[in-house]
Amino acid sequence: MDLKLTPNAIKVLERRYLRKDPEGKLIETPEQLFTRVASAIASAEKEYGVNEEGVKKLQDEFFTMMANLEFLPNSPCLMNAGKELGQLSACFTLPIEDSMESIFETLKITSLIHKSGGGTGFNFSRLRPKNAVVKTTGGVASGPISFMRVYDAATEAVKQGGTRRGANMGILRVDHPDIMEFITCKENNNHITNFNISVAITDEFMRRLAKGEDYDLIDPHTHKPVQRINSKEVFNLIVKQAHKNGEPGIIFIDRINQYNPTPRLGMIESTNPCGEQPLLPYESCDLGSINLDQMCKRSGSRCEIDWQRLKEVTALAVIFLDNLIDVNKFPLPEIEKATKATRKIGLGVMGWASMLIRLNIPYNSEEAVALAEKTMAFILDEANKKSLELGKTKGVFPAFKGSIYDRKDGTTRMRNATLTTIAPTGTISIIAGPCSSGIEPLFALSYHRNVMDNDKLVEVEPLFEQIARERGFYSTQLMEKIAQNASIKEIKEIPEDVRRVFVTSHDISPEWHVRMQAAFQKYVHNATSKTVNFPHEATVEDVRKSYILAFDANCKGITIYRDRSREEQVLNVGKPKEKQEARSIHEIKKEIAPRPRPEVIIGTTTKVSTGCGNLYVTINIDEDGKPFELFTQMGKAGGCAASQLEATGRLVSLAFRANIEVKSIIEQLRNIRCPSPSWEKGQRIFSCADAIARVIERRLVNVQPAPIAESVTIPMKHSHDDQLQSTDLDEQVNIVGMCPDCGGALRHEEGCVKCHGCGYSKC
Repeated sequence: MDLKLTPNAIKVLERRYLRKDPEGKLIETPEQLFTRVASAIASAEKEYGVNEEGVKKLQDEFFTMMANLEFLPNSPCLMNAGKELGQLSACFTLPIEDSMESIFETLKITSLIHKSGGGTGFNFSRLRPKNAVVKTTGGVASGPISFMRVYDAATEAVKQGGTRRGANMGILRVDHPDIMEFITCKENNNHITNFNISVAITDEFMRRLAKGEDYDLIDPHTHKPVQRINSKEVFNLIVKQAHKNGEPGIIFIDRINQYNPTPRLGMIESTNPCGEQPLLPYESCDLGSINLDQMCKRSGSRCEIDWQRLKEVTALAVIFLDNLIDVNKFPLPEIEKATKATRKIGLGVMGWASMLIRLNIPYNSEEAVALAEKTMAFILDEANKKSLELGKTKGVFPAFKGSIYDRKDGTTRMRNATLTTIAPTGTISIIAGPCSSGIEPLFALSYHRNVMDNDKLVEVEPLFEQIARERGFYSTQLMEKIAQNASIKEIKEIPEDVRRVFVTSHDISPEWHVRMQAAFQKYVHNATSKTVNFPHEATVEDVRKSYILAFDANCKGITIYRDRSREEQVLNVGKPKEKQEARSIHEIKKEIAPRPRPEVIIGTTTKVSTGCGNLYVTINIDEDGKPFELFTQMGKAGGCAASQLEATGRLVSLAFRANIEVKSIIEQLRNIRCPSPSWEKGQRIFSCADAIARVIERRLVNVQPAPIAESVTIPMKHSHDDQLQSTDLDEQVNIVGMCPDCGGALRHEEGCVKCHGCGYSKC
């Protein structure tokens, strides 16, 4: 089959999805990928007595649907289906109780999920607030934000095999005592970078806000009020921070639970990282999206929706996602149990804006909002029919009793507790491209997309180029002009009717963004991922109005983003000013490029005594008198020690050659501590890195000082025969280093090193 994949789609598939051998060589084609996935998902039918012929027929239907780019599942399914790992879910939520055991057990589970390609959501509201008394130890609690930082650091360490980076959602209830700290915890864009954060807003809070009243902050441990705070003060801070950098978002937690299909199992407290999938503790969800851009057909000179094919694809997609649950290899038994109890799936859409363009309908129009409701209502209705059919043939979900579907007449014996979700489709929409992402409008007609470690892909809207050529206004100069603008509404060379349809996210007022989200949400069981875009000049009041509108329009949450409110964006549109900035950055990069090595270079070698042995540090200087490179050698060190020293030397050398300020290098290495510190001429050497910093300081900063460390004379008393008094000698000389736990003196006693301050010992 001839797959119609764009160059960008092929690049993404090769980078992240196709199989590779141990040397990194591709051993799978896109066609083989779709065959692998279709075969794995169709194999679930065997459990229900379907013969080989029936399984093969369904496999072929799955393959055709994916190969035609009519439907794609979430990334973990494309990556892992038919492989040994076999973890196919994108979304997980995990519980965090108010105990160290729960916090770190959940952290362990989180790391396993991230390693397998999933994202995780948490509600930290059960943790007692900062400085609350911990009766068991007599100490004080560090609060939920401190543990978010721990989770963030762990996520940073797990890179998910280079395919998907860890992603988290952190949620805190608006009535938690630490809510103000939580709202501002991402004020610095470099803090808690692996989390999206959202405030769980209650209906009670919104009622208080409407009247400007105070409300209680509740200690989750004692369940008692600890403070009263003004609702407007809290809401103003949320809005201010969101205006600043897009966080926190908001979820309306009571509204989410209003639509909880299995209330007997418990309350929903958290969502997946992008907020579109509310889940019970330990639940996971499997997502997939129908490409609406492929659901159009020509009728004479016009396009129209192919409702028959949309019906067929919807039914197939429901079977696909339901089967996925059966063949999935879950990270934990608890997750498998919770997921199979409800069998939640999340069927959504992508290519919405692309379809509107084909239908000649502006995104920001009443016609578009009405069509959104009609389209999603159709998909939900067909999904309900198929789930009801599967419920009859394969059985209802195990937690059916007591669910919202449990009716005496038996007319709603559903296979799945939820069916629809509007998820972000950033990567799979590239594979399905040209296709707009989710239900978002076009970001621009020409832009760069940053993916996977700042790799840049050039994206151009092909529908616009097609129209421009057909209508005769295409030119290279015009395309260059468009590439420098986020909008074409002021470009008069383009016909007015074309400008009317090809609207971009910044042409659309926030009100239309919210209304479009609300239109889809009416027919979505779970929630809807949608970013409300604001121009850079939008005010705080503009953001406030959108938050209130989202609540009034029955959305389950809202996320906003004001253009250029963060240093880095996934999508970037070039503008004249920004292009000038890009040139200056390029010039800076040229300035800091490492200098080439001369043929001959001279230097000095300094010996330092460390806790690991004698370290020899060589610093070479170039002909201009600038430090050029640093080498290290430690006695007979090998293995990890040697490799770490070599790595440190290489990085310092790179910094030297790139003209990084020497004092900055020293600051980064100075006082790094290891478990085996030492003394060098009366001064502590905390680690090999610290020793290197001291050598650099002596040779390059303090050119004329005393030895590496100033000599410190140990006071000792002498007798007439010059023999030392043993008590004073023991007090001074038995110090062999610094305690790694408390920083106190380590003494050598009984064959061990001990700290009298905290009790640390090592034998």
